[in-house]
Amino acid sequence: MIAWFSDAFGSELTQRALLAGLLVAVTTSLIGTWVVVRGLSFMGDALAHGVLPGIALAFLWGLDVTLGALVSAALMVGGINLVNRRAHLSEDTGIGLLFVGMLALGVVIISREDTYAGDLTAFLFGDILGVRPPQLRMQAVVAGLTLLAVAVLYRPFLALSFNREKAAALGQRPALAHAAMLALLALAIVASFRVVGTLLVFGLLVAPPATATLVVRRLPAAMAASVALGCLAVVVGLATSYHQDTAAAATVAGVAVAQFFVALAVRETVAFLRSRRPAVDPGPPAPGAAPAGSTSAPASTG
Repeated sequence: MIAWFSDAFGSELTQRALLAGLLVAVTTSLIGTWVVVRGLSFMGDALAHGVLPGIALAFLWGLDVTLGALVSAALMVGGINLVNRRAHLSEDTGIGLLFVGMLALGVVIISREDTYAGDLTAFLFGDILGVRPPQLRMQAVVAGLTLLAVAVLYRPFLALSFNREKAAALGQRPALAHAAMLALLALAIVASFRVVGTLLVFGLLVAPPATATLVVRRLPAAMAASVALGCLAVVVGLATSYHQDTAAAATVAGVAVAQFFVALAVRETVAFLRSRRPAVDPGPPAPGAAPAGSTSAPASTG
């Protein structure tokens, strides 16, 4: 088993891919825990796809695609808020509209290039085996910023996750906390798409935190478990991809999702076995003891 992993990560190329994947797992798992707890998975999915027009335009104009992704993410968040406030529609409606519209716009822009298929594949699925040192440094900075922000904003995020009105009453400023959470979410997606792609970053953003919530209850423990599960998915996924000659980023995301269903199956099996366990016979009552189920008070000695 050790040789199976050592062979997979014996080259500098796969070692860089492993480091990049671990940094992505840390970043997405930390903010992804809050995404799962608050039920913002649809928002995460929409943002992961909504950055595509900015990426496409930056690519065509010869600019930094990360900058294009940031601008696109900011426009999408602003558009969702605009639809929500001006059209008096639910936030889910705004997310759905912008999700489809931005994805369609991105594909239309990329389709004007002769290398349409190759460019679209790279943007959607990433190139984890082609990660370069500058990208690693940027991913490390984003992972550090995410860890710091999650630690500093833990109390506002916690209050916001349970009750927005109570968070306001406690002076936690829920609107600002919500904006900070969305900013961290967008930053995690923008920093990670060049490694695992806009399509598959959503898998690492949701799957490890969702799995963690199945096995632990406390939020700090859930974040730690999510990071561990995400890193495990990266290691196993990359090693499997190396030996089975499969797409690296897709294999990592697939392992992350598989972890959830394995944990769910184990939990349901344990619950079923416990429900089938016969009740323990308490045995005969002790001499002078009241019968089982008796609620009568002992006689007064007065």
